[in-house]
Amino acid sequence: MFIKDEYIKSILSSTKSADESEIESIFEKARKMERLSMEEIGVLLNLEDEKYIKEMYKIAGKIKDDIYGKRVVMFAPLYVSDYCINSCVYCGYKCQNNFDRSKLSDEDIVGEVTELLKMGHKRIAFEAGEDDKNCDIDYIVHAIKKIYEVDYNGEKIRRINVNIASTTVDNFKKLKLADIGTYILFQETYNREKYEEVHPSGPKSSYEYHLTAFDRAMEAGIDDVGAGILLGLYNYKYEVLGLIEHNNHLEEDYGVGFHTVSLPRIKDAVGTDKSIFKDIVTDEEFKKIVAIIRIALPFTGIIISTREDIEMREEIIDYGVSQLSAGSSTEVGGYKKHNKETQFKISDSREMKDVVLDLINTGYIPSFCTACYRMGRTGEEFMDIVNHKNIKNICTPNAFLTLYEYSLDHMDIDTQIKVKEIIVRESKDLSNREDFLGKIKELETGVRDLYY
Repeated sequence: MFIKDEYIKSILSSTKSADESEIESIFEKARKMERLSMEEIGVLLNLEDEKYIKEMYKIAGKIKDDIYGKRVVMFAPLYVSDYCINSCVYCGYKCQNNFDRSKLSDEDIVGEVTELLKMGHKRIAFEAGEDDKNCDIDYIVHAIKKIYEVDYNGEKIRRINVNIASTTVDNFKKLKLADIGTYILFQETYNREKYEEVHPSGPKSSYEYHLTAFDRAMEAGIDDVGAGILLGLYNYKYEVLGLIEHNNHLEEDYGVGFHTVSLPRIKDAVGTDKSIFKDIVTDEEFKKIVAIIRIALPFTGIIISTREDIEMREEIIDYGVSQLSAGSSTEVGGYKKHNKETQFKISDSREMKDVVLDLINTGYIPSFCTACYRMGRTGEEFMDIVNHKNIKNICTPNAFLTLYEYSLDHMDIDTQIKVKEIIVRESKDLSNREDFLGKIKELETGVRDLYY
């Protein structure tokens, strides 16, 4: 197995006393976006001097800006089923919790997706509990197809990323045929002993089967995968090294690592035994984690959900976050019912348009782009573009186009004017600016879904 407990613990133990020259050498490699060793990442995790941590934030921010520019990708989760036969101690969906469970009918899907489209969303994260009787792969594939079919005044969902349980190669092939975007799965914790403690029963209780899900997805032809750790279950330093080792394994065996990494912190859920959470991550530790992952995986998207409050979300964008959820509901059917919370407590309850405006006002470019997926720029091809630092030249104009489209369809005239002024100003260095400005004019005539 590629996660070696003693190896990770030995790194954390042996990298506690790095001297100034060693730290500066690691920083210099990071500034050049050179690959860091596990030991070098261990040194960063063990840094405590505020001087070094501030420099680390600065480096992480520069890396993010060099690769992604000022764009921030927007999305929302869509919970389609809360049926689950697992007993994950941290989750409100666990089978021991007694509540009226449900899954979305075709009519429900149309209603939920319509609400998301009214907000302006084009990219969603498909979420479902694990229950092969009530929410099998055929239901999931049907629901995905139905989501893509929903049309609200000419607007449709353009990309569905899927976060469902670890499954078989055959089932992953069905997801591939359903035209999913990224397959997302949170390992939750990389420490086997802790994993087994917090997953006492159900299919998810198998550490190895869960850990090797991406191997089966890759075998099935899904080359965009997204990982996640549930911060607070175990020592965060161990978890970060486990995450990096998992990425290294995929790169070595399949040629491509994580497309995205999600970093949720534990939140209260119904029936949670809080006594097991002995490794709660503080705000300062959380910011450090984001910066280190941006440095260690410079070309991987970092996702932060509405679990985090407004202030934290706004700050950690500067340290490497590249994707944000907005206007989220964590309840099955919650968008139509306007209920926000079931799965976990939401800390940023702003409406979508308010998140977009706040990002614009702080100098960021909210992006609704799904072009790479539809142009076939996935897996190794996507990473090759990113590694040559060309993604900024593709993503920046696409972000501008989708933001302007969003403003025309969902914002008042004053905001539309403001957005266009920003776009005209910030696009002056684009090599294809004349063509780009032509697309801006096309959007004003009612044409939609333009991209490079």
